[in-house]
Amino acid sequence: MIPFNKAKNIVQSHLFQLGNESVALNDSSGRILTEDMAASMPSPRFDNSAMDGFAVCAADTIGASQENPIELKMVSISSAGSPSDVMIGPGECAQCMTGAAIPKGADAIVMVEDTSGFTDNKIVQIMIETTPGKHIRMEGEEIKKGDMLAIFGTGNELVEPGNTLEPGQIYNSNLYVFADLAQKAGAEVVMRDVIQDDKASLRHFLSDALDSCDVVISSGGVSMGRYDYVRDVFMELGVKEHFWKVAQKPGKPLFFGTGQDTLIFGLPGNPVSSYIGFMEWVWPALETIMGKNESEPLTGKLTESFPREPVKKRFLFGKVWIENGQLVCRPASKVGSHMLTSSLDANCILSADPEDSILNNGDKITINILPWKTVH
Repeated sequence: MIPFNKAKNIVQSHLFQLGNESVALNDSSGRILTEDMAASMPSPRFDNSAMDGFAVCAADTIGASQENPIELKMVSISSAGSPSDVMIGPGECAQCMTGAAIPKGADAIVMVEDTSGFTDNKIVQIMIETTPGKHIRMEGEEIKKGDMLAIFGTGNELVEPGNTLEPGQIYNSNLYVFADLAQKAGAEVVMRDVIQDDKASLRHFLSDALDSCDVVISSGGVSMGRYDYVRDVFMELGVKEHFWKVAQKPGKPLFFGTGQDTLIFGLPGNPVSSYIGFMEWVWPALETIMGKNESEPLTGKLTESFPREPVKKRFLFGKVWIENGQLVCRPASKVGSHMLTSSLDANCILSADPEDSILNNGDKITINILPWKTVH
């Protein structure tokens, strides 16, 4: 009889590594890269808007308030995939949708809720003072060109990986993330496509989806942008809306509706918002309709502080492990809703109820372990 450790060593000494092969991106789930992959471009690829709103020169908004709005001249529109080439000068602004490139000359975004709104009026009232950099995702703040990568909806800005990117465009990642998550949950993905931001394309696709699918999941197009048509098309197709916005961060613009025999989830376009939205809303629904028991969240102790929101439930990717027989955890260091790399080392999603204070080291927090991950 051979000792356990010696037997292990013998097996280890005879192991070999399989060769590599090229597979389609759709078939790459669970695969391991055989060589390092360097980022061919920064992420974000360009300075872009984190909100639907107006690109402004922050200096023009000094003193602006609800009682004393400042008027700016609207000179252009920058939408996702269609950047503006107009230079924003003093006293001017541009409509700028989430994900759209920041027009030259502008240095801040004012959310549409803090303005007179998206209209064809050339005069826009700005009702809040802002600062340079506000609501702007800076080029390369998540990944710099040349960094080594571990991982790599709807929208005119979305381009399939491998194709050439034009100005203002980005690669489509949400579709592949959603397909992988749905398959992990046990669902069969029967329709997948990137739909252009026009009502005719959306209506054709969604009409077929409502007739043939048990669950329809969209990414993007449900916020307050000028070209966010998904919710409107759902309504036109007879979908009953149960809610549109949820008091949560990230992922406030979240739609849920029902067709005759179909559940409809409209998730935000930001990668982290849609990923967390899928795990918190879609995954439990898939488990229930397939007859599984919904997974119960756990409670653990924080080793680092966790930011809470005054009126919104707060979610962050996190890492949980066992220490002295107790679950301990920490949130991801990257908190931007566009920073999908925050999920890289995560094995859970941490959440906290609304409160006007932070959770500190040692405080308890709710933990939702990602079902395919392990805790050591």
